[in-house]
Formats: sequence, structure tokens, C-alpha cells
Amino acid sequence: MKRMLINTIKNNVIKIAIIHDTYLHDFYIEKFNLNNIKSNIYKGTIRRIEPSLEALFIDFGKKKNGFLPFKEISDLTLRDQIKKIIKIDQIKKFISKKTEIVVQITKEKRKNKGPTLTNFITLSGIYLVLLLNNPGIIRISRKINHQNKKKIKILILLLQIPKNMGIIVRTASIGKSIKDLQIDLNNILKNWKKIIQISHNKKAPTLMYKENNILFRVFRDLLTQEIQEIIVDDPHTLKLTYENMYLLGRLGFEKKIKLYVNIIPIFSFYKLEEQINSIFLRIIQLPSGGSIVLDITEALVAIDINSARYRKGSDIQETAFHTNLEAVDEIARQLRLRDLSGIIVIDFIDMKSLKNQKIIEKRIKNVIQYDRARIEVGNISKFGLLEMSRQYLNTSNICTKNNICPSCKGFGNYIIL
Repeated sequence: MKRMLINTIKNNVIKIAIIHDTYLHDFYIEKFNLNNIKSNIYKGTIRRIEPSLEALFIDFGKKKNGFLPFKEISDLTLRDQIKKIIKIDQIKKFISKKTEIVVQITKEKRKNKGPTLTNFITLSGIYLVLLLNNPGIIRISRKINHQNKKKIKILILLLQIPKNMGIIVRTASIGKSIKDLQIDLNNILKNWKKIIQISHNKKAPTLMYKENNILFRVFRDLLTQEIQEIIVDDPHTLKLTYENMYLLGRLGFEKKIKLYVNIIPIFSFYKLEEQINSIFLRIIQLPSGGSIVLDITEALVAIDINSARYRKGSDIQETAFHTNLEAVDEIARQLRLRDLSGIIVIDFIDMKSLKNQKIIEKRIKNVIQYDRARIEVGNISKFGLLEMSRQYLNTSNICTKNNICPSCKGFGNYIIL
């Protein structure tokens, strides 16, 4: 059975786990109403042009200016104007005009780097994502199978999409009627009209739209009919759960919501504590005795697979194959749980058999289909390395960088709350 468990601890910290029976599939943790800025929309001013970086620096009201690459400017006229200004060396004159621009946060600030911005604005609904500066663009979630894509393409033709906008059809749209999709689109457009009004009435820098709390986002992005129970262990959070369901119009899920009443903590009852603790470990043991080692550096994420005590195979090659196969599933899960992103390099145990290498490659491409992030996967090289890249979703406050604890000098990860 697939369940969503919602655990509240002191200081309004909310943990959300999505499980299959007792297997942890997704995990999110956040202080309720924490001041995250990813996906927020701001009206800012151009403060600096860096030709060498092909980027602008935007003052949007925070301590650090945001980083806006030229390619993320949707207004081609503005893009051409900036390139012309660079050629004729009139940057200072242009900056003095304090040109305003609407931007959206795509990456939160990290260390000494400011947030990354885009001028291609998107707004998410339950079934659709509206692309506000991408006229005529129609995309369908890669998780939707061929048969359902055919049905959805017919519905898209009936949708009343503004000419200057595009859409992405989300996985949750499967089985929905044209009426459901149009209502969702209309609700997103209403939000956009409110944002435009704020833009007209307020000077830059100003916040035009704030992304919602963790409950709202998880219910919007991850709640599917496959989830049979939503179990909440706190009466106040239960009330917030109903409120956010109502705001999203997901009233059909109200019957699935239950209050957990038990002396045993909810995550302990469902045997999740050890799985959650694995998120903060550098070395993760595999069921058969092997292990994977995760090292996060500035440049990339390095994952090493060790066979250790695996003894099911009759020879070294069979042991290598089975350990690698087992490791793939756990690696895919850890990437989701930790939201690891950027370049990821997996060092597989050497396999001489090309057939076995292809099976491993196929397996990893299959298991990453359950991940919401965009992922590109390469092939296993002659050195036994596989490279992949993963999109950063910023869905949780788990810091995935290996650090030494200032108190106990322990080595691992931590949570920022």
C-alpha cells in the first residue's frame, strides 16, 4: 500500500514521507513557512552586465544580486539591446537607467553564490504548468506513456491557451477531463493576472509571487490516486492539511486523511527511522553485504560501489554484477532522498561482460523514471564509470554536502532549519 505520512516536530518542522508498505520512496523536511525563495517571482533592476559571463546581475531586493544568463532572457529585443550596448561600450549609461525586469528564482543562493534567475516565468497548477514567455510550446511529462499521450494531445487541442503562452502537461493529468484541465489553466491565469497587477503598482525591487508552503507543494506535485492513505500525527497539521487540500481543489482526497493516534512515533511504527538516517550517512550498506560510498564535492558527486561480503555468486564476475545491480536501486533512491544534483559519477565494480554492462545501464534508466528531476544518463566506460546529470529540485532542507560537525567532529550531512 502506498501512503503519505506527515510528522510534525517542535518549532513547526514538518517531515513528509511517501512509502510503499515500509519502503521509503520520497522524503521531505522543512520548517513550515520557512523563507525559501525558489520559484518566487520578483520585479528587479539590472545592476551589472558581465560580458565575459554572458550574464546580468539583478537587484531583486535581497543581500546578494541574482545571476541571470543572457540565454534566460525571454525578451529577444532586450537581449539584442544588451549585446549592442556591450559592443559600443555603453554599459554604465544603460545601468544608470535602472531597467526593470521580471525574474523567477531557479536556484537558491549556495555558499558565496547568489541565486540563479530566469526571465522565462513558469507557474504550476495541479495538472498543468504555464509557460508565460514561451508562446506555442507544448510539452507532455516524460512519465506519461504513449497511449495516454495520445489522449492528452487530443485534449490539448481543446484547451484555450493564450497565444503568447505555452504549457507543460503534468503526470497528474492522466484520466482528467478537458473541464478539469481548463479549470486548472484558468486558476493559473488568475494568479498571473494578480502578479501583473502587483508589477504595475509597485516599483522594483519587489516580491510579486511567493511559492507556497511544503504541504501545498507536496499535495500539488506528488499527490496521486496511488496514495491510499494520508496519515497526520498532529491535530494542528491535520487542520492545515485539510486547508491546503481545499485551496488546491483536491477534495476527493479528504476521505483518505487520517489522524495518527499512537504512543509509538509514526516513523518508528512504519519502520522508517533507519531508512531516513541513511540520508545522512556517507557509507550505505546494501542488503547483501555490499555498500555504496557517496562523496559530495564542489565539482561532482562521486559514488563508489564495494562488494564486501557479497557471496551469492560463484565467481568474481557474478558477484560484481549482482552487487552493481543491487546498488543501482539504492543509488537512484539516495539521489531522490538527498536531492543530489549536477554531475554524478558512479564507479561500478569492474564487469568484463558487455551484456551485464548493458543490463546495468538499462536498470538505472528504468529506476530513474520514478524521479521528478530531469536526468541524463551516459554509458559505462571502459574504466567502469558511468556519468549522469540530475536537476536540482530544492525540495528539502537537507544539506547534502559532507561536513564536519563543529560540536562532535563527526563527518556527514545535516539539516538546516
